[in-house]
Amino acid sequence: MTTLTERPQSRLKFRDPEITADGAERAHVALKRLDTLWFNTGTLCNLACTHCYIESSPRNDSLAYISRDEVVAYLDEIEALDLGTNEIGLTGGEPFMNPDIIDILRLCLERGYRVLLLTNAMRPMMKRADELKALQPMAEGKLILRVSLDHYGQEVHEAERGPRSWIPAIEGICWLAEQGFAIDVAGRDLSGEGEASLRAGYARLFRELDLPLDADDPAQLVLFPEMDETADVPEITTECWSILGVAPDSIMCASSRMVVKRKGEPSPKVLPCTLLPHDGSHDMGTSLAESLGEVSLNHPHCARFCVLGGASCSTR
Repeated sequence: MTTLTERPQSRLKFRDPEITADGAERAHVALKRLDTLWFNTGTLCNLACTHCYIESSPRNDSLAYISRDEVVAYLDEIEALDLGTNEIGLTGGEPFMNPDIIDILRLCLERGYRVLLLTNAMRPMMKRADELKALQPMAEGKLILRVSLDHYGQEVHEAERGPRSWIPAIEGICWLAEQGFAIDVAGRDLSGEGEASLRAGYARLFRELDLPLDADDPAQLVLFPEMDETADVPEITTECWSILGVAPDSIMCASSRMVVKRKGEPSPKVLPCTLLPHDGSHDMGTSLAESLGEVSLNHPHCARFCVLGGASCSTR
């Protein structure tokens, strides 16, 4: 009998792509449409956060900088396959450390895509401020910069992101707002205080900073579930959809894929989503055409972030 009751993590969990450790049929998600294509711009970052799921840091270049020409190839494939993609996501690491990032942004905007770029809004972005501002005429209505503020208070934010990380981030998000860029904020429940308290705290911060953001709008303040690697999570079976009242089409891999470029590999790879970049077990090939099949929910992140956490990285 299928159950969602958690128990000590079994070594047999998340091994077989078709069958769970209990012998039940593992859940799969079919690609409904490729609404969002993500590119990881590289794992290098100016920060080394305490709980970074992708292990970004100033020294970790395990995911290399993706180039403009490599992005071009995937955008060409979107058009050749008539995939109907309308959004390009750019994440890192810190995307503004990628030397091609402005050219990549310009390319995506010129081709008419909506672009969501995830940034900490600190020094790497401000070093490219003039170049970014030059994109403003074509960015209006198309570009959203999502700034990571892990809490509405400096103490909790800096406990995660390091000392002296708060003020530059606040200055960066205020600069973006002053320039008229569309922004939203990504936060986390690091303090364990719950969503209502967090949204109230961010609302106070947004008022103090005179930011044009509604903390009660889940698109303008995105609160992500915690990614505790040590916590036991249940495997998702086909029966879980009805138990949880969750539709497979609502899961991130029903509408998105991500491209990563691993250091030392000859070409980028396509993955089901933004959460599984490193080990290669969920690679779906080097082309979008190869990646259009079903995804087996054969990873703890599938349960903790997407199915049980109800989260998505895109703007949908």
